[in-house]
Amino acid sequence: MPGLKVVSPWSAEDCRGLLKAAIRDNDPVVVLENEMMYGVEFDLSTEVMDKDFLIPIGQAKIERAGTDITITAHAKMVGTSLAAAEILAKEHDISCEVINLRSLRPLDRPTILKSVKKTHRIVNVEEGWPQCGIGAEIAASIMETDAFDWLDAPMGRLTGADIPMPYSWELEPYAVPQVQNIVNEVLRTCYRNKK
Repeated sequence: MPGLKVVSPWSAEDCRGLLKAAIRDNDPVVVLENEMMYGVEFDLSTEVMDKDFLIPIGQAKIERAGTDITITAHAKMVGTSLAAAEILAKEHDISCEVINLRSLRPLDRPTILKSVKKTHRIVNVEEGWPQCGIGAEIAASIMETDAFDWLDAPMGRLTGADIPMPYSWELEPYAVPQVQNIVNEVLRTCYRNKK
């Protein structure tokens, strides 16, 4: 919706900086929080704890620099993607650049497109449904720019299952991407069209 901003924090740093930015913004801002993150602890620097610390809305963060593939994610999936990137580096010698989107509207397209031009491959990871998801918007952004010409393989998308989200915590892991799903999708994307 034009005029509405949407942020989706992953870490305590994101929550602190984005919530304060949302309060100060003149436009309405929706803050999407994943309740499964409420009990997760993060170390915070003195800079983040400063009363003036803000994260500009619309600015993604490269959580892990890499050279072989870009992984975009938001909220809880950032941590899951970082765990997958660690496995891919240790077991498969694949260097993943993990981008924490932090803001879904406005979306930091320049950071994503610059990363795609560097790594030549991209996988988006999200818990939402595939249709009309953030991954679809990222794919459209790549298709509509010269970044498409830099791709060595089609973009991969990992999403939640196209079903109503199960209420049971025992069933939820079957409905959202897990670390091994990300590892498998990155491997598929990296070795697709390999010369």
